[in-house]
Amino acid sequence: MTFKEAFEDLEKYADSEKAEHSKRFFKTGKGDYGEGDEFLGVTVPNQRKIAKKFKDMPLNEVKKLLQNDIHECRLTAVILLVYKIEKAEQEAIDEVAEFYLKNIQYINNWDIVDSSCRFILAKHLEHKERGLLYKLVHSQILWERRIAIITCYYFIKKNDFKDALALSNILIDDKHDLIQKAVGWMLREIGNQDQEVEESFLLENERFKTMPRTMLRYE
Repeated sequence: MTFKEAFEDLEKYADSEKAEHSKRFFKTGKGDYGEGDEFLGVTVPNQRKIAKKFKDMPLNEVKKLLQNDIHECRLTAVILLVYKIEKAEQEAIDEVAEFYLKNIQYINNWDIVDSSCRFILAKHLEHKERGLLYKLVHSQILWERRIAIITCYYFIKKNDFKDALALSNILIDDKHDLIQKAVGWMLREIGNQDQEVEESFLLENERFKTMPRTMLRYE
């Protein structure tokens, strides 16, 4: 299984009209968060189909997919990695997570972040110290901050709110709407699990009064 074979499969589903729409949807204009990103116009269901087909691809070939300039290559690569660890032992999960972190600069749009970190990094950190998340949350790089908070989704679903609340508190004044939306989403998920915990967080020091409106809308 090779990068070339996976790329050829992606090209079979290419749609130029959808590619143009994706460029607008993912804000690829000058100065936007996705500036310069390129698209083939492949739907996510088709990317999932390809990712599942190539889930046993060796990491040196996945690397070529992940480091590609085309958005769908990078998204397909991380979905492939998620499939790769679905039923894996911890050693294999850790290997994939280390590969992910070495290539973190290519996890560089919100869908690529959201489709990967809450599975790959979360499973890697589940029984470990989570200082990595606190390092990422202070990054100047938007996507690393989003990775930090979205990784907590996995823990929230297991009624483990500590890190999500701590990271939300750090990000409470973040100016980027993609971080505000992410924090609001995680707080909503906490509320779905335990409404009292969410309300306590919002009421403490009257955070709900100072939170960005975007964050509060997504909460």
